[in-house]
Amino acid sequence: MFIDQARIQVISGKGGNGIVHFRREKFVPLGGPDGGDGGRGGDVVLEVRSTLNTLAAFQHKQRFNAQPGKNGGRSNRTGRSGEALVVYVPPGTLIYDDETDDLLGDLVSAGERIVIVKGGVGGKGNARFANSRNQAPRIAEKGEPAQIRQIRLELRLIADIGIVGVPNAGKSTLLSVVTNAKPKIAAYPFTTLEPNLGVADLGDDLTLVLADIPGLIEGAHQGIGLGHEFLRHIQRTRVLIHILDGLAEDPVLDYAQINSELALFDPQLGSKPQIVAFNKIDMPEALERWPAVEKQLLEHGAGGDIKPFSISALARTNVREVLFKAAQVLAETPAPEEEPELPVYRMEADPQAFKIQVENEGWRVRGEAIERAAAMTYWEYDQSVRRFQRILQSLGIDEELRSLGVQEGDTVLIGEYELEWSD
Repeated sequence: MFIDQARIQVISGKGGNGIVHFRREKFVPLGGPDGGDGGRGGDVVLEVRSTLNTLAAFQHKQRFNAQPGKNGGRSNRTGRSGEALVVYVPPGTLIYDDETDDLLGDLVSAGERIVIVKGGVGGKGNARFANSRNQAPRIAEKGEPAQIRQIRLELRLIADIGIVGVPNAGKSTLLSVVTNAKPKIAAYPFTTLEPNLGVADLGDDLTLVLADIPGLIEGAHQGIGLGHEFLRHIQRTRVLIHILDGLAEDPVLDYAQINSELALFDPQLGSKPQIVAFNKIDMPEALERWPAVEKQLLEHGAGGDIKPFSISALARTNVREVLFKAAQVLAETPAPEEEPELPVYRMEADPQAFKIQVENEGWRVRGEAIERAAAMTYWEYDQSVRRFQRILQSLGIDEELRSLGVQEGDTVLIGEYELEWSD
């Protein structure tokens, strides 16, 4: 089954915890702190694997967790870092943040990769907090929490030539006779329900990668019928072969309709070079209509400066000529240049910003830095709690709560923790 969209959740590894430990050896009565740091959590990485051509694997698994970092050990031993989790995707995969719809990456070439979520930093052990004033600190940090992200994957096939046309025009037949592809073919509309890729070998080391796109109908750009699902697969192509059904009621009207759908979906699709091929001339009715249709197409400027072809995909009549013409136009069509990105300034969220809300349970404090600090605090150690109180003061949360009227004994909620306010 061809799957070209998927939604998955990626979770990086949590950082390992630093520990509180003191050196305990015979004849060393005043052993100092030797608690080690936690290891870093693993990243989640998306990487292109050239042998993949669908996102079907994500139908059965939508959650991907990287390894957490190990906790620190005594004798200043740092915990082992978690291994990165590599998730393989096919060439042509676009990655979007599913919540903001921001484009995170466009993976095209084999081996290309992107880090989607970074592993948490390991917490510090108590040896890191020792100083001249506090030579036996009973304080450490827990590892940084994991990052969680919902992402959307979209696949756009990578082909030189896109084959378009109305249903049952003969697109799949053309692909099957010129390439090693084996698309499903039948004599009724909408036989093709998924795009097909094939490679045509024209000799002299000349090959073309062709994509057969399911038949388009009026309104395809709005999602009517099958078109909306597959129009994006021809966005990467540089040249189009436009197949007309020689037995259709009005092939020229079909030609105009398909071009309208392409332009409405993406204006650049409407401007791609086209080679128009009037198919099924092995049928007497189509052969008889060809001169009149050719005249109409030329009057409409079909194919630009390229004269329309009459072909029979089934009988392979003039098929090779169409492919060589496509190769010639492809060679003359420069690869699209990457548009220079304009410098855009985006207001990044201040990680130290916070917001305080009154809830039924108490005062709710929200903020990236303070919630992370709460998650990394050892609440069972008094020195760790006092350190957290200093963080509240340095961020201005302490002062803000007082100004809002917090009272002795009130509950303050930070992340998943419930704290009791005390002066």
